[in-house]
Amino acid sequence: MQKIIGRKPVLEALKADVKIEAVYVAFGQHGDIINQIYSAAKKRGVKISQLPAPKFEALAEGQTAQGVVALKSIQNYLELGDLIDQSKSSQYPLLLLLDSIQDTHNLGAILRSAECAGVDGVLITTNQSAPINEIVEKISAGAVSHLKICKVNNLVRAMEDLKKEGFWIVGTHLSGEKNYNQIDYKMPVALVMGNEEKGMRKLVTDNCDFLVKIPMKGKIDSLNVSVSTGILLFEINRQRYL
Repeated sequence: MQKIIGRKPVLEALKADVKIEAVYVAFGQHGDIINQIYSAAKKRGVKISQLPAPKFEALAEGQTAQGVVALKSIQNYLELGDLIDQSKSSQYPLLLLLDSIQDTHNLGAILRSAECAGVDGVLITTNQSAPINEIVEKISAGAVSHLKICKVNNLVRAMEDLKKEGFWIVGTHLSGEKNYNQIDYKMPVALVMGNEEKGMRKLVTDNCDFLVKIPMKGKIDSLNVSVSTGILLFEINRQRYL
């Protein structure tokens, strides 16, 4: 992934509407340009995070970065409306909604499963989500190049828009009302997968039409989110096409 190094280059890139995945600021950085970078990133909806010195130096790779590095996006994102319209060419549209997946390895594995399952598109959140970077691209085995991906600032609002377009929202929850294989998926489905540790946020959970669970037989009460995603997606396919 191409990097933009230095305070002024990063600020100019943000102002010029360059496609940026994330901005990283070293701890302890202050000043007018830093404030402008935060403001511009917030206005653009670009993720901006602080990093401790060792991680920041590793990211900068020895270059004089003035405490700021931006990562240019490797992904072209679709608008939600366009993604919905394109999904309707499928007999049973299937969208995957990711609520704050933060680990790049998990995100890459999820996107690989999504592409293999033939999903019509993936929604990810702008904030509190892992960037689609070189690690994600590698773990996904190139799946990111074949997927239609949309970034949304407000996942709940996106869910509301999907409902208006005829989608049924299926969320995954440890205390789901039904097992994952007890839902009839022969309908337009938007499947929501929650954060690795906290699961779906409350507002997201409250706006689901169905809550499903994967029954556990062992002593651990949950699976890794990428594994759960694969199970759900291929159960949906099993019902629809086998």
